[in-house]
Amino acid sequence: MKIGFIGLGNMASAIIGGMIQKELVRAEDILGSGRRKETVVKAVEKWGITGMESNVETASESDILFLSVKPQMYEKVIAEIKDSIKKDAVIVSIAPGKTMEWLEGQFGKAVKLVRCMPNTPALVGEGCTGVCFHELLSGEEKKEILTLLESFGRAIEVAEGLMDVVVGVSGSSPAYVFLFIEAMADAAVADGMPRKQAYEFAAQAVLGSARMVLETGMHPGELKDMVCSPGGTTIEAVKVLEEKGLRSAVMEAQCACVNKSKNM
Repeated sequence: MKIGFIGLGNMASAIIGGMIQKELVRAEDILGSGRRKETVVKAVEKWGITGMESNVETASESDILFLSVKPQMYEKVIAEIKDSIKKDAVIVSIAPGKTMEWLEGQFGKAVKLVRCMPNTPALVGEGCTGVCFHELLSGEEKKEILTLLESFGRAIEVAEGLMDVVVGVSGSSPAYVFLFIEAMADAAVADGMPRKQAYEFAAQAVLGSARMVLETGMHPGELKDMVCSPGGTTIEAVKVLEEKGLRSAVMEAQCACVNKSKNM
């Protein structure tokens, strides 16, 4: 089986790295092409994949083809490759806002399509990917795609109507978390802690808290209450966050993100 990538940026590199490190695919069976030759050469040198001369060549030889270019490039790339893809190839899109109906319209024919939305923590093997499948895919093909996506984190199947929500709660949300970590570190620096140490404390606190949610299955509010002792330091901090509107700010930001995705 040959797995192709058109576009070899950070997200493609994360996916490729996960598949190779989990030994799901041999490096030489991964094909890649990109707009810049130096990007292809870099991927070949890093992962040992097979570099291709053109997108058409990648498409024509791939059983599973990842379209990992920027959303604004999709129309051009699909027009370039649509007559070259294999008859039963599975096409995996990672672009926000591009529905299956739109994608199928660009190909001009029925195609086995997968929409997924990974996020940047995939670069360290801790990604979270929302995924939905075209009705043409078999159960075995769905299982195969999920296995590939789980090589760099969690993969969760959702209805296509929720894919824009996935962009808000997962695809874009690392940026919100990085802002939160930076703000906590800034406060620690203001109170005298060296910046490098402040980032370490803040990041580990976020990492550990996230694992508690996932591994205990407890409600986040219940976990919060466990930290908030009566008359203590934590409840005082939570009070200020509530006064400043942390919850509403996050919700409004995420809703804006989803609306942007729907209109791309």
